[in-house]
Amino acid sequence: MLYTDYAMLTLSSSNLARLRQFYWKLLDQAPSFEFPNTYVEFQIGLFRFGIFQPKPENAEEFASPHSGAMSLCLEVDNLEQAIAAVQEAYRAIAATPPRPPSPIITASHGREAYAYDPDGNRLILHEAVYQAAS
Repeated sequence: MLYTDYAMLTLSSSNLARLRQFYWKLLDQAPSFEFPNTYVEFQIGLFRFGIFQPKPENAEEFASPHSGAMSLCLEVDNLEQAIAAVQEAYRAIAATPPRPPSPIITASHGREAYAYDPDGNRLILHEAVYQAAS
């Protein structure tokens, strides 16, 4: 097999310390691995989520004013509480007010809203609707 069972999502940030604090507060857990001033990683169940600070010579490649197609999707138990937690985590570490979340939408798979971290990366907060098997 070409690939192992290991996969993860990473975000780049020119302000690693700020995103480290934001996600520590939002996820309510310390990073599971850390290389000071370069990389932090959080373990969420079987999922690994890393944040790195690009080297100066690579910074332009990773700089983007928009989230683009990539999103970090977090399944939550209570959508309203999750939106509030993102806003609280943002206010706790950022000097500017948080970007407002999107309106809550309802789809066949559940309810969701978009929120944003201090670097503008999109977070999809998803509250699943589970149906019991008949």
